[in-house]
Amino acid sequence: MLNEREIESCYLGQFIPVHYHHNMLMDPNRMHNFKRAIDYAVFPGAKVLELGGGTGVLSFFAAQKADKVYCVEFNPDLVQEARKFLAINKNGHKVEVIHADAFDYLPPEPVDVVICEMIHVGMLREKQVDVFEQFKQRYLERFGGPLPVFMPEAVLMAVQPLQKEYDFEGFHAPIIQFEENTVIYPDTVQLGQPVVYSLLDFSQAVNPVIGFDGQFVIEHDGELNALRFITKNILAVVQEQGSTIDWLNHYMSVPLALPLKVAVGDVVDISFRYRAGGSIPSLQASISTTLAQVEQITVDVPQGIEFA
Repeated sequence: MLNEREIESCYLGQFIPVHYHHNMLMDPNRMHNFKRAIDYAVFPGAKVLELGGGTGVLSFFAAQKADKVYCVEFNPDLVQEARKFLAINKNGHKVEVIHADAFDYLPPEPVDVVICEMIHVGMLREKQVDVFEQFKQRYLERFGGPLPVFMPEAVLMAVQPLQKEYDFEGFHAPIIQFEENTVIYPDTVQLGQPVVYSLLDFSQAVNPVIGFDGQFVIEHDGELNALRFITKNILAVVQEQGSTIDWLNHYMSVPLALPLKVAVGDVVDISFRYRAGGSIPSLQASISTTLAQVEQITVDVPQGIEFA
């Protein structure tokens, strides 16, 4: 019989079907950037742990340099897939695929790098934050410090006001949409610039409650009827070059229950609250947008932050 956490996991994305993991193998943006980041972070002789290993591809990348990789996967179908694939790939023998729950597992020895890709837009649905935070506590109790390097190292999240077209052959349906971040959508008007609402640094304690009270400055006349949520995963910080290796999730646009007519120069107050790993409807229900009653506003745009 499933316990409460396992029941929640079935709904919130912890137990992702095999075919979805196959699709991730075909995502060149995800694959290329993780490969680069792992090649940078994992040094010869390292010990590596992957939590939520899926098909085992990220553990495979790590095994090209590491001495030992522990690949933990909860889905028994994926455990079989990972073992099958690793058996036919170079250095796959360095990877031990373990059927276990990432919430409970500890490696038998200290590790240098922990990889976990339980990442959804906005840190919703999947349990990235909870898995990392619980792992830190168990690891320190068992091995003491220092903590290993985490991948991703941090996550930067932003939100952007949109006007979306929700007409589908005459059928009006405001729906949540996931969009490629490299594609221009003619049915979408960007009414303002993205605003950063959260930065999670996994080397520090992370608060699972994510919230925002801020403002947009409207740059185009139109109807504010959706918000675009943007998630940039900082996989590795390349200190020697002062740069990062990043992976940008698909955009998620969430329709607003109460659209607003807006004009150039308007200021819109926005607020929302949700828990990392929570459902998309929990975010959607918390969103509030209203026209601000102000005469003038000065906005400092952070330099060097890009979401493309």
